[in-house]
Amino acid sequence: MNTQDHISQAYNDELEEVRSKVLTMGGLVEDHFQGATKALLKGDTELASDIAKYDYKVNALEVEIDDDCTSLIARRQPTAGDLRNVFAVIKIVTDLERIGDESEKIASFVTELSVDTKSMTIYNSLKSMIKTAREILSAALDCYARLDAKQALEVAKLDEDLDSNFNDLKRTLITYLIEDVKNIEDFIRVMWCARSIERVGDHAKNICQYVVYVAHGNDIRHITDQKD
Repeated sequence: MNTQDHISQAYNDELEEVRSKVLTMGGLVEDHFQGATKALLKGDTELASDIAKYDYKVNALEVEIDDDCTSLIARRQPTAGDLRNVFAVIKIVTDLERIGDESEKIASFVTELSVDTKSMTIYNSLKSMIKTAREILSAALDCYARLDAKQALEVAKLDEDLDSNFNDLKRTLITYLIEDVKNIEDFIRVMWCARSIERVGDHAKNICQYVVYVAHGNDIRHITDQKD
């Protein structure tokens, strides 16, 4: 193996190690979102408290991966496709950290909801949103693990369903609010939880778009009608 081959292999090994950390962070974030939304549906304040206080683990991984990327760029000076990989990692970990933040928000709101509100039928309306958001996040991480750009484009489209569910839920909440004004604070908390769930879909969609960027070099973040 010549010197150039050795340098290239060393870079690939380091990049793969960074990608592995991103997937570890993704798994942790996915677990936190699963836990936060489970606590919301079950009214489980103990689980919610646990989720809220462990967000620091996600933040620590973000800092570690950012440092790794900075070091990789400084030492290896990657170009073209290699550089796209590193930049995508930096962007993806930012979205993952924000998903962690949204999970922490949901968990915090759960601990503040009143006992009466936890049994509201409005929670049934959240189930569809939560199911869709979980599916998008899981699929987005899978697309990144396999660098499957074609599937990433399909997964990104699912965010439209989540947006539609969110709009339906807002209308439902307004109806409940008119009928039960005394619980306005709890209705507002539920609305913020729904908003956080919707934002998780947005961040998962971003991850899909970065997969396309790595694979093809196309930045599709602001393109509404992307063709395969």
